[in-house]
Amino acid sequence: MKTKVNENIAKMFSLEGEVAAITGGGGVLFGAVARGLGAMGVKVAVLDLRLNEAQQTANEIVKAGGEAIGLAVDVLNQESVTAAREAILEKYGRIDILINGAGGNHPKAITKKESNVFFTDLTPEGIRFTFDLNIMGTVIPSMIIGKAMIQQGEGVIINTSSMSADTPLSRVPAYSAAKAGVSNFTKWLAADMAMNHSPKIRVNEIRPGFFPTLQNADLINKTPGVLTESRGQDILRGTPMQRYGQPEELLGGIVYLCSSAASFTTGASLAIDGGFGSFCGV
Repeated sequence: MKTKVNENIAKMFSLEGEVAAITGGGGVLFGAVARGLGAMGVKVAVLDLRLNEAQQTANEIVKAGGEAIGLAVDVLNQESVTAAREAILEKYGRIDILINGAGGNHPKAITKKESNVFFTDLTPEGIRFTFDLNIMGTVIPSMIIGKAMIQQGEGVIINTSSMSADTPLSRVPAYSAAKAGVSNFTKWLAADMAMNHSPKIRVNEIRPGFFPTLQNADLINKTPGVLTESRGQDILRGTPMQRYGQPEELLGGIVYLCSSAASFTTGASLAIDGGFGSFCGV
């Protein structure tokens, strides 16, 4: 009896044989997610603007015994995403999971008090780039790959928001606002898919806290913070677990949201932030 129960629980969380498309899969965070899913038996399509990085992640998955392909994709270009969808369908026949991991910021959308760069000094181009990358870079893949899921009658979309969506971080007004838009869009799309297409198409989001990457290293570690001389100290002071996240720590939450264990979960947001979003700092 105990063995039967264990098998049923394991089956609930199993993703073996499913096909996942991961944007931003050539980067530090979602490269780790791609490798983790590959190790679980997921067939992974690694999508990234940089073909070399996409192929490198895919090669690592294959070398470890998994199955993967790497594709160059511009998430802001409909034709590019459509071509990737068709390549995945030709290779694997279906797409069960879309993880919208592509996102980021722009230097001209970041305030720097120590350099006398304030909100009024930011450029519309930098702000527009940040909005486009985070919002449209989520909307366009969801539209195009979502069509395959609608035809299948099932699928899972995971978007990437941020704990700054609710409580904006200093220095990054465009990024915080854009991630708030991602969170709102996640809820809208979850309801739309369930009511107008199939209740077996689920849309949820993760809200990562601070995970050091090459992209944010300067902003986290080398620029003065609001309260102290080190922004890193501010971050850790505001994180109850008192450390940064490791890329692999995104995997557990994503596996849950993609699995049948979350079959009644849609429109939800899962914080993976060491408690940052639940602590006021006092």
